[in-house]
Amino acid sequence: MATKELIGIVVSDKLINTRVVAVDSKTTHKIYKKVMTRTKRYVAHDETLNAQLGDKVQIRETRPLSKTKNWVVINILEKSST
Repeated sequence: MATKELIGIVVSDKLINTRVVAVDSKTTHKIYKKVMTRTKRYVAHDETLNAQLGDKVQIRETRPLSKTKNWVVINILEKSST
């Protein structure tokens, strides 16, 4: 089974070695056929502490590191301007 990789934006960096990443996905409504944006938040491990609030990062699924942390930050694709 291939490991999952997602791209999202860091929405919280207040935890130690942990970043909360929001990933947007577009889905079509079953009845109305309108495109909806769904946002899901993932708790990701960041050992180097380089990812800051607003950065665009790539995360990969990994073994469970804690109760809610099953993802790890691979690299930073785009730094935030702030």
